[in-house]
Amino acid sequence: MKVKTESSKLIKPFYEDNIIPPSTRTYIPLSVFDKVTYEAQIAIIYAYRPPTPPNAAIQLGLQKALAIYREWAGRLGKDEHDNPVILLNDEGVRFVEASADSTLDKVMPFKPSASLLNLHPSLNNVVELVQVQVTRFTCGSLVVGFTAHHTVADGHSTSNFLVAWGQACRGLGINPLPLHDRTIFNPRNPPLIEYEHKGTEFMSKSVKKENSLNESTHHVTEDIVVHKVHFTVEFLAKLKAKASSMNNNNNNNNKPYSTFESLVAHLWRAITKARGLSGFETTHIRISVNGRMRLNPRVPNEYFGNLVLWAFPTSKVKDLLREPLPYATKLIHDAVTKVNNNYFRSFIDFANHKEEDLIPTADMSKHILCPNLEVDSWLRFPFYDLDFGTGCPYMFMPSYFPTEGMMFLLPSFIGDGSIDAFIPLFQDNLPTFKKICYSLDLLEN
Repeated sequence: MKVKTESSKLIKPFYEDNIIPPSTRTYIPLSVFDKVTYEAQIAIIYAYRPPTPPNAAIQLGLQKALAIYREWAGRLGKDEHDNPVILLNDEGVRFVEASADSTLDKVMPFKPSASLLNLHPSLNNVVELVQVQVTRFTCGSLVVGFTAHHTVADGHSTSNFLVAWGQACRGLGINPLPLHDRTIFNPRNPPLIEYEHKGTEFMSKSVKKENSLNESTHHVTEDIVVHKVHFTVEFLAKLKAKASSMNNNNNNNNKPYSTFESLVAHLWRAITKARGLSGFETTHIRISVNGRMRLNPRVPNEYFGNLVLWAFPTSKVKDLLREPLPYATKLIHDAVTKVNNNYFRSFIDFANHKEEDLIPTADMSKHILCPNLEVDSWLRFPFYDLDFGTGCPYMFMPSYFPTEGMMFLLPSFIGDGSIDAFIPLFQDNLPTFKKICYSLDLLEN
């Protein structure tokens, strides 16, 4: 698949005739949640069957959405006190028009490989906070590559913006409107830091330096392959039943564990076994927890920004593999449950009084997570609702992120409740993983 760039330009928010353009000299301070998240661009790829709207209609819809979500059209910068902010200067987002030399059917389904990087603008050394590439295929199909800076917004907020973009393209009013106030997370006086946040959300600069040195002595990143696994509804139902089979002992309210908890527990065990780790090593998973539903009083779903912390279920390798599936599922359930209102409040207090030497543990520059894992779940985001006026996407997927151990979970484009998992592993570990990833019993043997 050869992709040719036809044009590349900056586009600015479009303010309707009845709206007075706002000042371009204002800014929004970053919240403690913005400062602790990944400082990196994330890329998503959408595919649409013909008929598709013209590029001009997609561009105008984007400009109208940017007039409501001005942060994306701004830039990261500093205020007069050197605090990190989003400058609302309307400098614009990158809009690239491109063409491919084949039909979409010839290259579908997209495999997770470096060729996906041709379908969106580069993620390196980018000042724009959003970039869009529309690639036309010879059959009339359209692929939209979208990149966004994580410091500005989490997946929940970004998916709300994408839905708004579609509404603007269809001539609809944007609904719901975003809540832009990032100053709502005030520390308590006096602070009440009930949990350990150093070593969880934050680490010292010296620890990061040591971790970087250790990574450079391990495998080279060329050994990493991203393997896509499809889990059917039937398999997920069996997995959930198996994970919940000891609930009478393990789960106080006797509710079955969720599909997400059950699948992540299964993948944690399968990947750990495939890695061939020593039984005495410790392994954890980093799992995002949305604070909108955890904080009390609740933060509206329309809040635009980052509002995520992480759970870190942890186990010795020998216990994870020796104990049955409900053991791992309970570890995940309990760790996620712990990240509640008290935890979020404790974090807000800590982050407002932390030592200067501390930096976030969220780090997209790491290429190898072994013996640990991270799961990015897109299962609840309405990504399939990005309708430019001729229907929803045929499929969507993450771009190519070959970070060993960083999994993405997505609803399958089949639309029946099945799940696609994108799992980066070392090439040497892949045969074992393939052999056991659909087995409910092999790990117990």
